[in-house]
Amino acid sequence: MTLAAGIDEVTVNFTPGSLTLLSILLAFIMFGIALDTTPRDFRVVARHPRPFVLAIAAQLLILPAITFVLTLILPVTPSMALGMLLVACCPPGNISQILTHRAAGNVALSVSMTAVSNVIYIVALPLSISFWGSIHPDAGDLLTDVRLDPMRMLVEIALIIGVPFALGLGLRSAYPRFADRVQPTVKWVGLLALVGFVVAALAGNWEAFVSHLGIILVVVAIHDSAALGIGWSTAAIGGLGTGERKAMTFEVGIRNAGLGLGLVMTFFDGLGGMAVVAGWWGVWDVLAGLVLATVWGRHTLKRTGSAKGDAAVANPVAP
Repeated sequence: MTLAAGIDEVTVNFTPGSLTLLSILLAFIMFGIALDTTPRDFRVVARHPRPFVLAIAAQLLILPAITFVLTLILPVTPSMALGMLLVACCPPGNISQILTHRAAGNVALSVSMTAVSNVIYIVALPLSISFWGSIHPDAGDLLTDVRLDPMRMLVEIALIIGVPFALGLGLRSAYPRFADRVQPTVKWVGLLALVGFVVAALAGNWEAFVSHLGIILVVVAIHDSAALGIGWSTAAIGGLGTGERKAMTFEVGIRNAGLGLGLVMTFFDGLGGMAVVAGWWGVWDVLAGLVLATVWGRHTLKRTGSAKGDAAVANPVAP
């Protein structure tokens, strides 16, 4: 029996209105990412595919595989294990570029990777969670119980990610100056609104969260540290420079846990362990990411005398 025994029977409740609000917030965030995306970002990936290939391998293969192992080692319940796998299968979070900039990393590479990755995840997310969840010795039964429909999830993700992303790209292409003016506001409003929603969700289901607080804090901290470490080590093994390693660290380590929370409510009936893991992830990875980015940025400033430091590298692949 795990330290979190009983959480699998807990249901985190949301009203239909709050679920609609969450979907709108997530779509708004994707719209903001698209406003900061240009055709050049996709051309950068085409001209220098190695960092992107490494990032996709780290996100789609290594992170879920390491997460799978962690669910077998850590004292988690089946619903918490499935929540960890869902978060690992989510696309990168929109704050990754902000953290990369703060850390003096390669922001252009971060924007390019996030833009292309989110398009891929429209199809990859439902397939990935179906695969890893189905082969898990404990969580597989939960996945069978909820009868997850990958095609229905694909449609849901396409509406939350694909449609607003396409609208944002269209607006950016038609009115680039307007997009430049409003994009920072859209990004920060969307981020703060999502963090506020997650905090409110945890507060609204405080008893379920607090009763298992200790193990949730430990599990999410370990999982998030592993994700950040996978990003850095994959970039290092791939021979990328310091600025690119920072970008990939946040690209892999910052997941769109808000999207994961929405999927928990839509497809898993607010299953307790999944909801609290995804909800706390949405708060913790922002806090941990800000701490790491600040430390890195200050170190770069001391080392180079410039706040840009490694971010000044124009080529996304270090020589």
